[in-house]
Amino acid sequence: MPTTKKRKKPKKKAKMASTNRGPGIPRRVGLATALPVYLVGGSWSTVSAQKKIDYALIYGTVWGPDDRAVSGIPVKIQRVGDKKPKWELVSDQRGEFAQRVPPGQNDYIVIADIKVPKGTAKPQTKAHVDNNERVDISLHLPQ
Repeated sequence: MPTTKKRKKPKKKAKMASTNRGPGIPRRVGLATALPVYLVGGSWSTVSAQKKIDYALIYGTVWGPDDRAVSGIPVKIQRVGDKKPKWELVSDQRGEFAQRVPPGQNDYIVIADIKVPKGTAKPQTKAHVDNNERVDISLHLPQ
């Protein structure tokens, strides 16, 4: 008579307590786990502060003749010496606009692309960028 062997049931893994940590994240992190991470990064705060910014930012506001911010104004930005504007954007609800430009020493012309009487130049201003910095400008529209 053939003998039947009893199979052992596989052991179930212990369930972790319900937390908001997500799957696979241990409940506790010991000092042995946290210490190498701390030593490699130097400190917790410097890890995020070491990000390199590889652009400059031209940030501006378009002002109307009554010294109020104006929204919906087309703005063009071009490097001094270029024939055509490289960036075109529109001022937002607060009259503000922002454009990332390559870092390094450059001069830019920021132009409000609005209709003006014949023989009159469009409102414009210059922005000088030295490196990877933010340059704040104001663009004032005529009456």
